[in-house]
Amino acid sequence: MSKESSFDIVSKVELSEVNNAIQTALKEIENRFDFKGSKSSISLEKEELVLVSDDDFKLSQVKDILLGKLVKRDVPIKNLDYGKIEPAAGGTVRQRVKLVQGIDKDNAKKINSIIKDTGLKVKTQIQDDQIRVTGKSKDELQQIINAIRKADLPLEVQFINYR
Repeated sequence: MSKESSFDIVSKVELSEVNNAIQTALKEIENRFDFKGSKSSISLEKEELVLVSDDDFKLSQVKDILLGKLVKRDVPIKNLDYGKIEPAAGGTVRQRVKLVQGIDKDNAKKINSIIKDTGLKVKTQIQDDQIRVTGKSKDELQQIINAIRKADLPLEVQFINYR
């Protein structure tokens, strides 16, 4: 009688790491010469980043600084969904960046088809915003993880609860 092994596929953004990245990015913006007297800011409202700056060019600079800090903190930048640049109060521009949490139905189906294409005997269950993969062999589960890592998915996935 063999015991089944399993793991969960999730897509999460650690909000505390995002907050730390925002703080370090704001410090850099404060100290940079090209941002002196600028109304540039970054804030986190629930699960959405709000970038504000004087014009489109400075907004793209703010975005570059933030992305650099997020990468250093191992925050998946594939999980950022950029809104359009809109005018804000005081002659500034604003861009909202949604933090994508969880795996939506379309991406879950893509991941499921990747797993099915491997031809390995594993079972998958879509549970809200995560996918549970169960199989008899831990080697097969490792092959599934490698196949998903190699796939070009529109969001970053993590593998948790591997047993």
